[in-house]
Amino acid sequence: MSIKQLIFRNLKKNLKNYYLYVFALIFSAALYFAFVTLQYDPSMTEAKGSIKGAAALKAASVLLLGIVTIFLLYANKIFIKRRSKEIGLFQLIGMTKNKIFSILTTENFLLYFGSVLLGILFGFAFSKLAIMILYRVTGVEAIATLHFSAQALIQTLIVFVGIYLLIMLTNFIFIKRQTILSLFRVVLSTEGKVSKISMLEIVIGMLGLIFIIVGYYVSSKLFGGDFNNEAKLYLAMIAILGFVITGTYLFYKGTVRFVFNLIRKKKNGYLSVNEVLSLSSIMFRMKSNALLLTIITTVSALAIGLLSLSYISYYSAEKTARNYVPNQFSFTNTDTAGTFKEKLNENHIGFKETNVEVLRVRADLSSVMKAKLEASSTATGLNPKNVILSVVSDSNVKGENLSKRNIYLTGVSDLQQSFFKIQDSGQIIWKTKKEKMLQNYTGMKKDSVVSIPFSAGMPTAVVNDSVFQVLKDGLDPSLQTDASHYVGIDVTKETELQKANDLFQKQQYKAGQFSRMEMLHEQKQNMGLIMFIVGFLGLAFLITSGCILYFKQMDESEEEKPNYTILRKLGFSRGDLLAGIRFKQLFNFGIPLVLGLIHSYFAVKSGWFLFGTELWTPIILVMVLYTALYSIFGILSVVYYKKVIKEAL
Repeated sequence: MSIKQLIFRNLKKNLKNYYLYVFALIFSAALYFAFVTLQYDPSMTEAKGSIKGAAALKAASVLLLGIVTIFLLYANKIFIKRRSKEIGLFQLIGMTKNKIFSILTTENFLLYFGSVLLGILFGFAFSKLAIMILYRVTGVEAIATLHFSAQALIQTLIVFVGIYLLIMLTNFIFIKRQTILSLFRVVLSTEGKVSKISMLEIVIGMLGLIFIIVGYYVSSKLFGGDFNNEAKLYLAMIAILGFVITGTYLFYKGTVRFVFNLIRKKKNGYLSVNEVLSLSSIMFRMKSNALLLTIITTVSALAIGLLSLSYISYYSAEKTARNYVPNQFSFTNTDTAGTFKEKLNENHIGFKETNVEVLRVRADLSSVMKAKLEASSTATGLNPKNVILSVVSDSNVKGENLSKRNIYLTGVSDLQQSFFKIQDSGQIIWKTKKEKMLQNYTGMKKDSVVSIPFSAGMPTAVVNDSVFQVLKDGLDPSLQTDASHYVGIDVTKETELQKANDLFQKQQYKAGQFSRMEMLHEQKQNMGLIMFIVGFLGLAFLITSGCILYFKQMDESEEEKPNYTILRKLGFSRGDLLAGIRFKQLFNFGIPLVLGLIHSYFAVKSGWFLFGTELWTPIILVMVLYTALYSIFGILSVVYYKKVIKEAL
């Protein structure tokens, strides 16, 4: 047999056995090429929106490159390890290590670049779909076109040539370091199996659970006022990361084995075939894979958390825009509003008008509002003892009729509540030029009464009309601004809103005049771009980590094949063995997934209010989608085990 025939046969065999590796190569190349193509697509100028958008795409491409490189290096490590016996046989028949390396390099070259070229073709086709998705989430009104970028092609080829050279370097080092005897023992020495659990492992197992629980507990208290300065807050965040990541590592290193060992003891060692194939195998293998599983769990939690936070911002965009702009169009003075009303009348667009007079009064809110952080006043510009509040009359608020003694705050944001603990009741002291007035605080509402130029990001006070007149008489002129009269306009027919918005945009009003539709569009465009990038990177990691776990299961299945042969000879059916394998894969894929989901939940729960107004719908949708995609690899691994069990006898 010639060298060419040998290479061809090996290549054919490898394609059959490592189809998922080929798929991973194609997927990685397609994903990277499609993503880089977005940077050079002329139609992306509008979607990027700014230099920040372009920079975000470039930064994301670097992160994507890192994910792809680590994955391909790891996949190649498993790939070359599984061929260690083959390499040993080549040496036994007299081949030199350099000759073996050249054969492997040729094979890998054909397999690698054949997959990369296929990936580029798929990436080219996928790039249009990616642009359509991006346009959809950012609300850009443009037609997505299929654009081939020579710059993207060159960049992709350079990147994957670099990865190929790195892979060849690791293969060369592997072959040079191994002896013939060690090559035949590589597979057998990969997993350490210990029959008896030690006291140290019991301690490690308990510490793992304790560390994770402590990390969760600290994260739940992060913005609750327990850490009342920046230094304490920073240390708390570092402590959370340290406890959770270390706890996760110890969890895989000892907790899983410790818990499963307790289950074995409870059964007095009498395990069913399902438990032998699942619990026993996991006990011995998770310890040696602790670092890998910790990385997968941590990055999974990071991907789910970031995607959840970006989707929270995107999902909350409409409500946030409504809080900033209570009406469809808002103006800071009557003259500007009058100009816009003339345009609406000229175009026969019906509308409703809201007029609110706004005062700015100094107040003491110290009995109502307590700072959670020492730096809260600096961070928000709000000192509870000396607050300049916007004040409106209850006569301008629909459905309100307050008594003279009562007052409530409106437009209180989640961000303000993260820095300040706002009571349900208390007293507010007004500091006018003539006198001090005391009123009973009755609560707060999130919906704003006036737009952001009037409230300046702070709560707005609603008082009885007679109290409003008293405050107006004792007004301090130095506190007043040009924004003293709020005018809100709502179009009567929803079908005419877009036309009204177009008229608003043509006027090019000065700062302070807002269109809610335009604000919503800008927020969705910014957060949609971030969500798209995070989703792209999350998908890349999901596929790569799923493939890595799948490769590990392929390795384990080959090692355990003799066990299946023995069990089959003892009379166990394929169904009996497969039931145990399903249970095993539920743990192998389920434990990292569940732990990653819980990590991400506590991370998001601790500070989600800084990103939007809605929590449950975004986080549940992200977690369900991630779980569904991740489960595919668990199902594929069961299918592969089914094939191995079939071949065992």
